[in-house]
This record gives sequence, C-alpha cells and structure tokens, in this order.
Amino acid sequence: MLGLKMTISYAHMLQFSTSFLNGKLSFTSDNKGRRTHVLPFASLERPDKNIVVDPKFCQVDSLLDSVKWDDKGLAVAIAQNVDTGAILMQGFANREAVFTTLSSRKATFFSRSRSTLWTKGETSNNFINIHDVFLDCDRDSIIYLGKPDGPTCHTGAETCYYTSVFDSLKQQEIEGNRLALTSLYSLESTISQRKAELAEEENGKPSWTKRLLLNDKLLCSKIREEANELCQTLENNEDKSRTASEMADVLYHAMVLLAVKDVKVEDVLQVLRQRFFQSGIEEKKSRVSKKSEQD
Repeated sequence: MLGLKMTISYAHMLQFSTSFLNGKLSFTSDNKGRRTHVLPFASLERPDKNIVVDPKFCQVDSLLDSVKWDDKGLAVAIAQNVDTGAILMQGFANREAVFTTLSSRKATFFSRSRSTLWTKGETSNNFINIHDVFLDCDRDSIIYLGKPDGPTCHTGAETCYYTSVFDSLKQQEIEGNRLALTSLYSLESTISQRKAELAEEENGKPSWTKRLLLNDKLLCSKIREEANELCQTLENNEDKSRTASEMADVLYHAMVLLAVKDVKVEDVLQVLRQRFFQSGIEEKKSRVSKKSEQD
C-alpha cells in the first residue's frame, strides 16, 4: 500500500488512537504568544478502553511545520481506501485542510481554482471517512487513509483511476471503465463478470467459474477439498510454493462462494479490520453467546 513502511502516521506521532472523536479545530496561544492550532478531544475511543487526553498533547503545529509545503503552501494529498488499498483520488492540501481533516474525520482538500477548502462529499454526500493520515518519507505528500461512503469520482466511478495507459497505447477498446485494481480485486471483478454473463441469453464461453456459480454442492465440495489440501502442506511439511498454490485455490473458490452470496471481499476485510483490537478468544466467545441467545 504505497510503501507505508516508509511513512509516518500523524495519529501515531501524536500518541493518538486512529479513532479521533468529535474533534473541532480551535486556537490557543503558546508561551511565546504565537497563535497555534489545537485539536481538543474529550477522549479517544479504542475497542478495549477509553483514554482521556490532555488537549496540550493535541497541538499539531510543530508536526505540520516539518511538512515540505510547496511555494504555494500546498502538498499532494492522496485518498486511499483503508480496506481495499485502492487509490481513490488525488488532490492538494494546505495546513488548514489537514487540520480540518484531522478534526472532522472527513477528507478535506484545498481547491486551487477556487482558493478555498473543500471536503470531499460536501455536495454528493460521498464522504471519505478518515481512519488515519500518513506522511511519506520525504514529508512532501500525504495519504488520507479512509472509508468512502460511495463513489469517489464525479463521473460515478468508484475511483478516479479507470483509464489504463497500456490499453490506450495498444488502442485496445475496453467496454466500460477498467478500474486500477490489485490482483485480489481483479479476480473478484472477473468472477463478477462470469456471474453477469450467466444472466445473459448468450452467456459466453463455458468456464469453471460458471460451473461453480451454478452448482452450490460442487462449490462447497471444492472449498472443503482445497482447504484439506492446504492443511496437508503443513502436516506433510511440503514446501512454501505448494502452500501458496493451495492457498490460492482456497481463496479463489471461497471468492466464488462470496459472489454467489453477493458479499464483497471489501466487506470481509472490513470485518477483519474491526477485529484488530479484539482478542480472538473474546471474539469467539461473543459468537457463542450470540448463538445461544438466538437459540
């Protein structure tokens, strides 16, 4: 995800959780009489406990002073989907835009044409809800890591990146938009296409994916078979390439099942992200208790 190992998180450097709650931009004066920006928060919510934070720890001026703003006081700001890793859009931000983003938890940019701040979604309601903000290693660009409420592009596309330069150079005609997708989401897109073809009168060429989509019993048997073969790579001490191959089979067949159930991979990743701060043992106990209540 854009080399996040080389990035610096505002939230972590400010000793915050990645959950900022109900913050509002305000001003105070330091001991030299200089006007500084402060993000006051009553508490920071974490799944395990609440932490009360003294507002003095929320001063961000010194951190933003380290950003290499250009001669117009701007830096590139890239919005990225926290679950899929997709690059949603690119804009520019100044200090106030970053302050507003941290305070409101909504991706905010600076419009160079209108010379004013603007929050993505302020007219469409397709906000980008911020989970964290990152600086790159040179401190001259910013990542807004967040969850979009809807399509990001003004065209209605999921992201603003759907034109392949390689396809254009090959003069290759592509029906519809071809989003810039990673391997996992390219596979999901292909499975979705096969499912759509089944609904058409001329449903294209036969394929294994289509057979699985039409036969629940076959699909479930393959998932169980591939999962067993994956376990055997551990039990039989097989090499890493064999494990990777079997895991690829499990992942593919499981994603076909997700398509049958109209569940997106993004939905699965969101569930996993929500479990990051929860003990696996506690999570399983909660499942048992919920099941008992239903029974």
